[in-house]
Amino acid sequence: MKASRFMGNMTFEVADLPMPKAGPGELVVHNKVCGVCGTDVHIYHGEPGSADVNPPVVLGHEYSGEVVKVGQGVTGFAVGDHVTIDPNIYCGHCQYCQNGKKQLCETMEAIGVTRDGGFAEYSLIPAAQAFKLDPSVPFEAAAMAEPLACCLHGIDLAGIQAGDKVCVVGGGAIGLIMVQLAKLSGASKIVVSEPNEKRRQVALEVGAGAAIDPTQPGYEEAFTQAMDGSADVVIECVGNTPAVKSAFQFAGKGATILLFSVPKVDATFDLPLFDVYKKELTIKGSFVNPDTHDRAVRLINSGKVDFSSIITHRFTLDQLPEAIAMQMSSESIKVVVEAK
Repeated sequence: MKASRFMGNMTFEVADLPMPKAGPGELVVHNKVCGVCGTDVHIYHGEPGSADVNPPVVLGHEYSGEVVKVGQGVTGFAVGDHVTIDPNIYCGHCQYCQNGKKQLCETMEAIGVTRDGGFAEYSLIPAAQAFKLDPSVPFEAAAMAEPLACCLHGIDLAGIQAGDKVCVVGGGAIGLIMVQLAKLSGASKIVVSEPNEKRRQVALEVGAGAAIDPTQPGYEEAFTQAMDGSADVVIECVGNTPAVKSAFQFAGKGATILLFSVPKVDATFDLPLFDVYKKELTIKGSFVNPDTHDRAVRLINSGKVDFSSIITHRFTLDQLPEAIAMQMSSESIKVVVEAK
């Protein structure tokens, strides 16, 4: 089978690997579409993923496909089923797994990070990591289940209540998913802060009431007018210092700030301590997708979340470096690789 293996040092190698065989409790999946995640970009540049990366490895943890082999003892799946994969595999016995915080597992593995994933024609996965899709769902939309599941975990942490005013900082793929989830959660106003005009337009299409450019003079006044004051919840989806700074600016008294983005490992921010004190702010982080993948699949199966305007570029397995470069570009929103 064809696979594009990450060799380290910003290098991929297209190789012909043996066809995987399904052992007990396993499935072989014919991969169809795999998203390029910000985590893939970090790994490409030598930074950590959700777990330690040891090349050579087939990256790609946001993907969908079709079951082609079913291992002994597997129930609930058959050849031909359309599936999406929850990549994160927890040990089940460390202190975090045993205390309801398995996303913080001390020895977590991840398909497409620590073991071969979606940037190949086929993948071998534990059946427990597969979730069945409605056959009518396009494989492109199905590949978005993992980022959607991560966003659901973030939305849960943000604690949006019906009627809350929500600001989303960043109009990339994650920010645009967050807009839709905030709307589904009952937000009365949703304002997106995003310098890219194309992304601001898409934000309006998927449910934002307003989209402002934070690089323009007077953006604070534009935000206040659009939000009718300040935000009850701010969801930061960029990962750089200006974005985090604006999140604190947009937050009103008693607000919750969710720092959802994946920043660089050494990124820092000077916390405005007096604002935290006087506004009584709540600041939260969010990591991966514990127990939310099934909910993501149900939302996708029901058509409640729209990805048609979010997925902007498509590449093949032979074009992974180009796909990575495009995902880093302001020209794209979400890049996917067609592995089929």
